[in-house]
Amino acid sequence: MSGRDLFCQPRRFGRGAALTLVFASVLVAGAATSSFPDLDRKSAAGQARSAVPAGRHDGKAAVAEAAQEALADGKSPMEAAERAVSRSGDRWGAVYSQGEYQEFQEALDGEYTGVGLWARRERDGRIEVTKVASGSPAAAAGIRKGDRLRSVDGEDVDGQPVTEVVSLLRGDATDAPAGTVVRLGLQRGTRAWTETVRRARLSTDSVTVRKLAGDITVIKIAAFTKGVGDAVRSAVRGAPADGGFILDLRGNSGGLVTEAVTTASAFLDGGLVATYDVDGEQQALHADTGGDTTRPLVALVDGGTMSAAELLTGALQDRGRAVVVGSRTFGKGSVQMPSPLPGGSVAELTVGHYRTPSGRSVDGRGITPDLDVQQADSSAAVRRAETVLSGLGDAD
Repeated sequence: MSGRDLFCQPRRFGRGAALTLVFASVLVAGAATSSFPDLDRKSAAGQARSAVPAGRHDGKAAVAEAAQEALADGKSPMEAAERAVSRSGDRWGAVYSQGEYQEFQEALDGEYTGVGLWARRERDGRIEVTKVASGSPAAAAGIRKGDRLRSVDGEDVDGQPVTEVVSLLRGDATDAPAGTVVRLGLQRGTRAWTETVRRARLSTDSVTVRKLAGDITVIKIAAFTKGVGDAVRSAVRGAPADGGFILDLRGNSGGLVTEAVTTASAFLDGGLVATYDVDGEQQALHADTGGDTTRPLVALVDGGTMSAAELLTGALQDRGRAVVVGSRTFGKGSVQMPSPLPGGSVAELTVGHYRTPSGRSVDGRGITPDLDVQQADSSAAVRRAETVLSGLGDAD
């Protein structure tokens, strides 16, 4: 399972009024890996619990009160808030330190501090570099795919979880900023050496676009970070006039809801994207006009498709804009908002749920694909999507 030194936990609940809401457990769900190794465990545990009812004013007040009392007693308000959130029964409730919240903001802005390595742990416990970001400090140092990462700042990483290796690369323990150095122990074949690199501010690649035969454009969205919607719209505008689209949302754990709505606007000509309630008050999200509504579209999903990605999938499916192919999605349809706490920490509490344009609730249920494809082979799923697209083209 591959990973990268991006971030180790959810990062931000956007800025501004109602649409500061982010459908939480965004981005890498605590694992900082593109394959989300912890997601299945979280999903299994989450499915066993009932959905949290809308309306969290009481929960907010209880958490804030506990934090204030702890502060008055000279104790950690964050610890008190964590206990209060734990007791609240809020499935998605969480408390973040001021530093963690700042990291959350940076990650959903599409930036991170690191050296630009993807890595995975082999069965024997060795950590292998699987990809090096172009233009990154790691690339400048000559590190290549296939190199073995043996140590970080003198600490042996063999057998460590990828999440721990990520933390060392980022310098999380010391809040290491860009410009700080990190020593990497590496091995390539029989050659072993140490490379000193400087951490840098890097950008995430949340959207990747590639072309297949038959003028098919594949748009892969890893997460809904800032700017994703505009990137998707640009890809749609630049695609062949007679081609179709595969929108790959597999493993997408969510992000900024505004970016999901902008992405929906690339394929819809206005209209409803979703409704949601915040403490019982109903709200609606609408697409912008002018999106592409003619070229065929397939949305690829799996059990790692969640939150804002499910919101987008549900809109495209209900509006008859896309054929959804893959396996049932995760089922994360609740809405979280941040609440500042004494001492600078932030509590994330559930305040409501969203529904698809037809009124379907996603929370705890997920979205059922139009065509169920249970395939572990990623390329095989794409080939199935290509077949569906060819049929849609024939129907046109």
